[in-house]
Amino acid sequence: MHARRRTPTWAWVSALTVAALVAVAVLAVQARGKVPEGGLAAARPSASPSTGSADGKSATPRPTPKQENAVPEDSGEGRRVVYSLGQRRVWLVGENELPLRTFAVWPGGVAPAEGEHKVSTRRAAGNGSDGVPVEHVVYFANTEGVWVAFSHAADGAAPTSSPEGRGGAVRTRPADGEALWEFAATGTPVRVVG
Repeated sequence: MHARRRTPTWAWVSALTVAALVAVAVLAVQARGKVPEGGLAAARPSASPSTGSADGKSATPRPTPKQENAVPEDSGEGRRVVYSLGQRRVWLVGENELPLRTFAVWPGGVAPAEGEHKVSTRRAAGNGSDGVPVEHVVYFANTEGVWVAFSHAADGAAPTSSPEGRGGAVRTRPADGEALWEFAATGTPVRVVG
């Protein structure tokens, strides 16, 4: 009689483990309803928080960065610049009401009045009211005899002084200032909100 050769236990365990992983991947793909780009190897759990709750009711979803930086309500219509005093943020809004760009700013000591303004004039370069050489200066309001304008420091530096002075400069980072300069020609609406 010949002795029957036995398959080692580790081989069975390995085969069962591989089969179980394949089954889980197939079920996950079926649950999603499609094969992800890159095939089954690309199927990975999402890092985003769950919006469901234990009782099956939908919980309030957390805002995504896009929602947190959404264009403020009641900020006008059409192609415009929106400046939020409270958020210290600017949006460049296209005709389709979608923001083309949004960025944080450093406000000056004199805030523009809330409401509708228009870009009145622009200057490629000059000195700010604080003596700092600036570029891409976009004037849009005059408050208490002080001109309020977006600009950025020519050397790209952030403001070092507090905004308690009488200056109306709303400073941006260089890339944001250049984008605003390209977007906001003379006559472009600037909506200032709280």
